[in-house]
Amino acid sequence: MDDVAPQFAAIAPPAYGIAGEEADIVPNENLLSGRNPIREALKSGRDIEKLLVARGELSGSAREIVAMAKERHIPVQEVDRVRLDGITSNHQGMLAFTSAYQYSTVDAMLELAKERGEEPFLVLLDGITDPHNLGAIIRSAECAGAHGVVVQERRAVGLTPAAVKASAGAVEYIPVARVTNLTNTIESLKAQNIWVYAADMGGEEYAKVDFSGAVALVIGAEGEGVSHRVLENCDKKVSIPMRGKLESLNASVATGILLYAVMGAR
Repeated sequence: MDDVAPQFAAIAPPAYGIAGEEADIVPNENLLSGRNPIREALKSGRDIEKLLVARGELSGSAREIVAMAKERHIPVQEVDRVRLDGITSNHQGMLAFTSAYQYSTVDAMLELAKERGEEPFLVLLDGITDPHNLGAIIRSAECAGAHGVVVQERRAVGLTPAAVKASAGAVEYIPVARVTNLTNTIESLKAQNIWVYAADMGGEEYAKVDFSGAVALVIGAEGEGVSHRVLENCDKKVSIPMRGKLESLNASVATGILLYAVMGAR
């Protein structure tokens, strides 16, 4: 996983070729692996084309997931575990072919906040490149009650299978949007009276900051932190104090700390 730079120290699917048990399985970005992501996709009503289960592993949570799939009339196929191993090594005996993930929009996130009668609470990611960090951030954001996570279209990771799996199913419950220009997005949010905070080593300690009201957190890239152009457009810089020998936190850990600081002020 990526580590946060010192800035944080202070703060539609194609064919798969499956005609039968012996058909080839081709990895695709619309592939879900692991029991938790698949279970949450089923619970949320996500379109699933087919479920593959390792032969001999229909017990416990796997049996529950298969029952959920059959209730929705989703084809379930038992295959040799080695065939799943050929796609990913971390499948927990289960893979699902799904519809393409539909990215949301920032406007939809703001509308969601309005529907809930809450002040907007967004997370904006500036150049996060590690899919496991992205997934963990999405998971934490959903748990903290954020209304959405915004990623960049370029120089950043999107909702890859690894990111979806790392989110432990959270992508089914929190909107994720992709934008071409994060600076423009920030300006638009500020025009709607949303206070934008950037994680930066030169900022005020987060525990001293009043996070009440409409909030957008900007989390920077590993290795560089929040880019200068983005940073200069934010309303305030906030930091996470460090007391140990190391100068950095993992990006998702730093994000989690700030998310719960915001949640505690709401």
